[in-house]
Amino acid sequence: MKPTRLAAAAFTAVALSVPLIPVAAADVQPLGHTRKDTLRQAAPRGFFIGTAVAGGGHHESQPYPDPFTSDREYRKVLAAEFGSVSAENQMKWEYIHPERDRYNFGMADKIVRFAKQNRQVVRGHTLLWHSQNPAWLEQGGFSKAELRSILRDHVKKVVGRYRGSVQQWDVANEIFTDTGELRTTDNIWLRELGPDIIADAFRWAHEADPGAKLFFNDYGVESVNAKSDAYLALIKRLRAQRVPVHGFSAQAHLSIRYGFPGDLETNLRRFSALGLDTAITELDVRMDLPEGGVPTEAQLAQQADYYNRTLTACLNVEGCDSFTIWGFTDKYSWVPVFFQGQGAATVMWEDFSRKPAYSTLRSTLAGASRR
Repeated sequence: MKPTRLAAAAFTAVALSVPLIPVAAADVQPLGHTRKDTLRQAAPRGFFIGTAVAGGGHHESQPYPDPFTSDREYRKVLAAEFGSVSAENQMKWEYIHPERDRYNFGMADKIVRFAKQNRQVVRGHTLLWHSQNPAWLEQGGFSKAELRSILRDHVKKVVGRYRGSVQQWDVANEIFTDTGELRTTDNIWLRELGPDIIADAFRWAHEADPGAKLFFNDYGVESVNAKSDAYLALIKRLRAQRVPVHGFSAQAHLSIRYGFPGDLETNLRRFSALGLDTAITELDVRMDLPEGGVPTEAQLAQQADYYNRTLTACLNVEGCDSFTIWGFTDKYSWVPVFFQGQGAATVMWEDFSRKPAYSTLRSTLAGASRR
């Protein structure tokens, strides 16, 4: 089966139309990667294999400087291996909009410029979310009219700044609970402004950049379940109202402690049948580490199987053209910080050597490119 793919040239030739903070030469790797054993070289034309770019968030509490700006080997691997990049934290509200009247675009600008110079596309993450919001927003006591204006201005300013330079945006992130109910308690936008604000956010993003694909994004939606059902129903309603919703993405934060979501492909096909793009946006596969912290061969084999089955499901669904892993090296993984006793969730060790999961992904991508 040969999946239909978007033309890569449509995104790689776009010039960044916003003023950028200069990037030192050491921060950018040259073009012309020719090694055939990298993920991006193995990928089918128009299929974007991506990663999150480490920085901000939990990294700020770790005993190392910002990975993206300080680690040259990290940037070298980032440029060579991936055709798509997502800001792990640097485009989230608390980072990019730390005060009501001040934006911090420095790191996001650097990531976008790095991507442009390395012929990578960019996924924007995220515009409407219940988490990682700044205190000024959550504790500001704003009126409904003020909140609506704040969100509109944020979406317009952030999306507009990167107009033509971001391929996809996660507009609404994690808006449903596991039981398929809207997060009307902990999501300030839904709680204070009601569910209609979701459509407004998509419309504002589309106005700011008509060329960007606009997505819903969530965890726990890999299978056909109450949560993914809720997204399916909501998207049908919004599209009937001509709201510019273009895609649905599953984060796919997986663990070998649990079974693999075997109906992932079936679930993605439900959304593809609506005419939507689909994507895998935050894949990692964590495990309970044995005493000593070194995974067993059996654990690594199971991890590789989970990575491979996720990739295969995406490749088998027309319109699933974006496949992103949430970090590529254990050196900077978020998993040990948030899941005590678990880790080794990425495809590379701390020294950037490749795990079996990496080799399996590369092999599957190479096989798909020959179909």
